[in-house]
Amino acid sequence: MRPFPIIVAAAAFALPAAAAPAAGTLEVLQPWSRPAVAGTNGVGYMVLANHGRTPDLLEKVESPLAARIEMHSTSMAGGVMSMKTEVKVAVPAGGRTTFGPGAYHLMLIGLTRTLKAGDQIPATLSFASGARIKVAFAVSSGLGPPAMGAMKP
Repeated sequence: MRPFPIIVAAAAFALPAAAAPAAGTLEVLQPWSRPAVAGTNGVGYMVLANHGRTPDLLEKVESPLAARIEMHSTSMAGGVMSMKTEVKVAVPAGGRTTFGPGAYHLMLIGLTRTLKAGDQIPATLSFASGARIKVAFAVSSGLGPPAMGAMKP
């Protein structure tokens, strides 16, 4: 009997699983985007989870692929949808804040290159607590977030 297959199997179980980007009690889940053309604007979606006992605020998002990134909220009033720039977005203690279609979202303004399905958009999220989280938004086909297996850590 050769021990090699057992050693390989044991090593495979010892490898860490791909983890969501996190800092302290904050975690970024399912960061994704849609295709967009260079020079135009793109969008970023994600879920921010706060596993701590203290609320926090997302204050700034930066990426080398956008001239600037703004946080927006979307609302519907009288059958008219509108967007509002948000300076800070709250992440409640023990809760989640969703950035998704028709809700909060990131506007990636002045894209420096074209984004196509399969690309990654590096970004850094900065919070009022001082936490900074580096994340990569996975560009999907545009219909929704890519399958979890398709997301790269």
